[in-house]
Amino acid sequence: MNKLEKTDATLLIAFAAFLTVPLLSIGRLLDTNALTNWNWIFPGAANGQVILFIAVGIIGSWYLSRSTLLERAPGVVLPLITFIAVLPLWREPEVIIDVSRYFLQAKHLELYGISSFFREWGRTIGAWTDLPVVPFLYGLIFRYLGEYRVFIQACTTLLFSLTVLLTYHIGRTLWNRETGVAAGLLLLGIPYLLTQAPLMLADVPTMFFMTLALFTYLGAIERGGLLRIAVACLALFVSIFSKYSAGLMLFPLLVILIVQARNDRRMVLGRAAAVLGGAAALSLAVLFLQYDVIRGQVDLLRTYQWEGLKRWHEGLLSTFLFQTHPFLTIAAGVGVVASIRKRDVRFLVPAWFAVFVLFLHHERMRYLLPLAPLLTLMAAYGLQEVKDREVRHFIIWCAVTTSLVIAIGAYAPFLEKTSLVNLREAGRYLDTLDGGSVEVYALPQPRSAGNTEIAVPLLDLYTGKRIVYREGAAASPSPLAIERSSLRFTWDVHRPAFYEDRVQDACAPVAVLSGEPLAAVPPGIDGSPDRVKRFESSTGVFKYKIFVTVFRKNCLAKTAQ
Repeated sequence: MNKLEKTDATLLIAFAAFLTVPLLSIGRLLDTNALTNWNWIFPGAANGQVILFIAVGIIGSWYLSRSTLLERAPGVVLPLITFIAVLPLWREPEVIIDVSRYFLQAKHLELYGISSFFREWGRTIGAWTDLPVVPFLYGLIFRYLGEYRVFIQACTTLLFSLTVLLTYHIGRTLWNRETGVAAGLLLLGIPYLLTQAPLMLADVPTMFFMTLALFTYLGAIERGGLLRIAVACLALFVSIFSKYSAGLMLFPLLVILIVQARNDRRMVLGRAAAVLGGAAALSLAVLFLQYDVIRGQVDLLRTYQWEGLKRWHEGLLSTFLFQTHPFLTIAAGVGVVASIRKRDVRFLVPAWFAVFVLFLHHERMRYLLPLAPLLTLMAAYGLQEVKDREVRHFIIWCAVTTSLVIAIGAYAPFLEKTSLVNLREAGRYLDTLDGGSVEVYALPQPRSAGNTEIAVPLLDLYTGKRIVYREGAAASPSPLAIERSSLRFTWDVHRPAFYEDRVQDACAPVAVLSGEPLAAVPPGIDGSPDRVKRFESSTGVFKYKIFVTVFRKNCLAKTAQ
């Protein structure tokens, strides 16, 4: 490509990158995402501030595309860039109520120890459809570092950064160094993924464990060795027990076996049998010990979760145009065509992403996150069809900088207005008050099938005070409404013992969680509460809302009595 052609290509890419967000904001009715929907993020055309920063990002992308720092030391620069990129998103609150489940399981380990965690998991510890690896990891953090959200954010961000590094190594192993660098960097081109990186959920840790399993399996198959086989076996076992869907998502391991067996069938089959057999043996041991719990979870997944996905799905256009940068999606499509033309069987490894989405109809963005490295590997392969290095890198950096602007400048401000931020602000306020405990009440949701009580653990996450939960009058939607609701778990996960039978401080403050702003003091609150502090942020787009009203009791009046 001569200088004139390169200039024309660069200008064309810059123009397309600049127009992407305004055009998508015009077509935002096509976005059906359940969390960062563009109809909510951009109720009108994309605002001028976002457009301005995108323009700055495109200019910066041009300079970055000419740098060779990333290529010289990708093992250091890639994870470092990723960690720094996610730091501004740490200001997000926990915006998905599922976090309460992981917090409760982790807190049990913190309070009662590792042996109690494994003994009571799925029994007194309400596990719902969660597998134990991720809550166990969070519990270790709470027990040995302290019950502070910042440590969880540092952990999940670090795991995301390491996923980027592992994706680079997988791309380098399958093809070459530059494809690996592109694949790792393009994980920053998925703005939805960026918002999930600091959250206390299972998706990002599962993505890390699955990518680790894929990378270590590749190494064990190609180079052998007892240590590599043992590490691959352990990584595969851990990924299997991170999330139930990981079993289907790990199908590329069999593809790797088929591809590599063409070289030395006996040796490859022996190494693969050692890894897969060892992981299967460990998994069967856990299944034997936890058979009743796992059988119940599988029945719930089959009768509820699988059917629910048909009702809660998000369209492909939403996932691959709005929540993923279109450059990445287009490059992945080019990769499919290029691999067919070249008859490159190694492309079948990341191509499982397309099979998983298109043939299994698994379209919900959050549930696809563990497979994101496969998507970026497809895209990185497709970008190799662009012959000029600087133009290739310019495309990548445009996708990355634009996604960062969307995630930090548009998604994060919206998520900071959701009602779950009230729990964070209330927790911070409670920590400024005297005493070591807080009395908590939960009122029914007026417009949602969810249970307000499940938000109590989130308040616990944000405050250092002891939670003393006071059960109020029971009120719930119809059994049919609960059974079909995506928030069914809020009724099925029972309140743990550590919120009950606690000695509270005299005149402890009272926090009332409700689904609408309170107009008066609810009945049943003892004492003479006054000095009210209200936390009533809300975007108005979600049915399930949490408002927090803090009452400080009139201790003088109580003493006089």
